[in-house]
Amino acid sequence: MVVTRFAPSPTGYLHIGGLRTALFSYLWAKKNGGKFLLRIEDTDKARNSQEAADAIVRAFEWLGLKHDGEIIYQSNRDEIYAKYIKQLLVEGKAYKCYMSKEELTELRETQMANKERTKYDGRYRDFSGTPPEGVDPVIRIKAPLTGEILVKDGVKGNVSFQAEDILDDFVIARADGSPTYNFVVAIDDHLMGVNEVIRGDDHLSNTPKQIVVYEALGFDLPMFYHVPMIHNSEGKKLSKRDGATDVMAYKEMGYTPASLLNFLVRLGWSHGDQEIFSMDEMEDLFNPKDINKSASIYNTEKLDWLSAHYIKNTPNAELAKLLELYGLILTSHDKKEILLDALKDRAKTLKELAELTNEIIVAPISYDEKAVKKAFKEDSIEVLNTFGAKVGAAKELHLPSDYHHLMEEVVNEMGIGFGKIGQPLRIALLGKMTGPGLDNIMAIIGRDETMLRIANAITVHS
Repeated sequence: MVVTRFAPSPTGYLHIGGLRTALFSYLWAKKNGGKFLLRIEDTDKARNSQEAADAIVRAFEWLGLKHDGEIIYQSNRDEIYAKYIKQLLVEGKAYKCYMSKEELTELRETQMANKERTKYDGRYRDFSGTPPEGVDPVIRIKAPLTGEILVKDGVKGNVSFQAEDILDDFVIARADGSPTYNFVVAIDDHLMGVNEVIRGDDHLSNTPKQIVVYEALGFDLPMFYHVPMIHNSEGKKLSKRDGATDVMAYKEMGYTPASLLNFLVRLGWSHGDQEIFSMDEMEDLFNPKDINKSASIYNTEKLDWLSAHYIKNTPNAELAKLLELYGLILTSHDKKEILLDALKDRAKTLKELAELTNEIIVAPISYDEKAVKKAFKEDSIEVLNTFGAKVGAAKELHLPSDYHHLMEEVVNEMGIGFGKIGQPLRIALLGKMTGPGLDNIMAIIGRDETMLRIANAITVHS
């Protein structure tokens, strides 16, 4: 059974790159009928935040990425790590190092002066003398000094490292007893049954150390997939300006979970020329072996295009529910249908849709001066008065077509072009020249509001 995991550190928000890794891990587990686990790597007590951990969980809930089993918090597993540290000490695969900070600094400065790689020199590797007083030791693992460490990677292929180039006897437990990242990652992945690890390729350099831990403890190695980074349009690391922001900020910006996940799955993975993927299609088609070996490019225009597609194809009842996040409560079923049908093709995000909706249902408090000069002619007030009177006298006014017929009557009776009524009426209704069809607007706001807005415009522009 395929078991994957997502293991963020709660030192900040869940960013877009982390979410993509989580999505890939989720899809691969679900495709294979396996498990997708969530682990919070909160051993760095100085930098961790419970608020950040909670935010990660909220992001998963918003996106509908359901993990299997309970969330594992590394901060609750100190006894487990201590057990394995003791095991390695007993077996002679790890040892206590009494090197002081001053000694370590001096060693590194000497190595740098000699243009050598900075590394621990192994002085306590086989130490059998009397430990120095007043020094709390760290625990170091006995890493191989020479030879090849091979990472079998499902994206990059086999990646070979030479131990003498990258390793030393690295610390697995600090002087205060707290374990280090590479040590606990290997233990947790093994104990959780994780056998396929999908993560960013910024973790590739950590993998040889983790393999050392796996082999020292006699654990089977998982399959690794190191996913290339997401870059901006200039081929550089994403910044907040480019989109490397809190995942929940995308919710505030008005993107739906479906559009964001569809966008992310295409950053580094493809299936022919297909661009639109439902979650079922993603689960059916995704394979981490098909991930591109080169970095993907973040494209806001692509995200907006996908978002517009999902808004356009979302049922109105569901859209109305989503708009409640922006304080919009659409109660009338008929008007809700007219409103969303009129606007959903015009919005790239839910936030835009909410703003467009407000422009209709909230009466204008001012009028665009340039638009007024263009729209209001000598006979505009008379045209608006005539149309307003017809609206007030009409027996049945419910559908957009009802209002359209009244506009046609004014055009025919006064012998004017449609623009003569359309332009000043649009200013009266919206305060500007842009927007959806006038007949739709009036059907949405209703007879009384239509008459009120026309009267207000006449008063201001007479």
